[in-house]
Amino acid sequence: MNRLESAIPLLLQQLKTFPQQDLVIVFPDDGATKRFKDMFSVYSFVTCAKVRNGDHCNVVVKDGDPNGKHVVIVDDLVQTGGTLIECAKACLGKGATKVSGFVTHAVFPKNSWSKFAHSSNPSVKFETFWITDSIPHSRDIAKNEPFKLLSLSALIADRLLGYDLVPSV
Repeated sequence: MNRLESAIPLLLQQLKTFPQQDLVIVFPDDGATKRFKDMFSVYSFVTCAKVRNGDHCNVVVKDGDPNGKHVVIVDDLVQTGGTLIECAKACLGKGATKVSGFVTHAVFPKNSWSKFAHSSNPSVKFETFWITDSIPHSRDIAKNEPFKLLSLSALIADRLLGYDLVPSV
């Protein structure tokens, strides 16, 4: 039997440190909404979408309301980060007060993570960008603000050994 396992419990542990009413979970597209929405049942959520206008593509808020909220954009992986940045801009344009992000797999080829680094003066400032150690270079990326590394080791041990090292949320 195949099972989809996720690193979302690691993020949920982090989100417990924020007032729930101040947060909204944002999915950058319908695919992320379908994959992850049920894991965030206690939070409001927003779905963004790419809208084509001729040769130009814009990311817009499709469903939900980020106004007055700290938005946390959730996806399974990031490459260049363009969609996440455009999703953040769309939410800020609709009144979001802060932006954070979470991805399980921080691929970031050719140092594309640097567009999120506070020292690079990004066009959108992410408060926190949680990544996991699923990719070896994640440890180096996490040495830079706003990145925070979450280890998969306890989740993997839970699944392999049947332990309860990651508290349920």
